[in-house]
Formats: sequence, C-alpha cells, structure tokens
Amino acid sequence: MSRNITNQNTIQLEARLFNGFADSSRLAILKSLIDKEKSVNEVVEVTGLSQPNVSAHLSCLKECGLVQSRQDGRQVFYCLVDEKIAELIKLGQSILKLTANNIFECTRY
Repeated sequence: MSRNITNQNTIQLEARLFNGFADSSRLAILKSLIDKEKSVNEVVEVTGLSQPNVSAHLSCLKECGLVQSRQDGRQVFYCLVDEKIAELIKLGQSILKLTANNIFECTRY
C-alpha cells in the first residue's frame, strides 16, 4: 500500500511540474530563456507579454525551481536552472510535430 501512495505522490508532483509548462505565458518565458539568460525587459521584448505579467511568472518559475536569477546593478537576469528544462521543451516540440493535428482537434484538452 505504501508503494502505491509513493507512486501517487510522485505522479502528483510530476503533474505539478508539468503545470509549470502548461501555462502559455510561462512556456513562452521558459522558451525565451533556452539560448541564454535575459533581463526582465528582454523577456518582455521577446515574448510580447507585459512587464508585470513577466515578473509575476518569473517569480513563480523561480519559486518552483525552474529558473534562477542574478542581479547586476539594477537589472535582474534570469536563466533556466538546468539544460534538461530546455531539452524537455525541445522534446515537446518534437512530439508536437508528430501529433499537432490530433492535439489541435482534441476536444478533451
């Protein structure tokens, strides 16, 4: 029974991880950080999101451990905490190439 509880806890934790990628604003922010660190203003420019929106999502992503920040004078720069996050996003893009039509037409999502 405890093994089943552990598996269920793991699944719930994994679902929470993927929730970080499920929001289109958070995903756009994460994708913007794949190549190099960026300031909040650079993330705003790349994503087209508002500065307050970007700041709020970066705070969430930082709290969840997906991004980290460093301060340089008055600017704060953000980057992915690990290359595996970029790999996961790229893997998702690869899967999407195979399933885009089905996902687009899916009425259950």
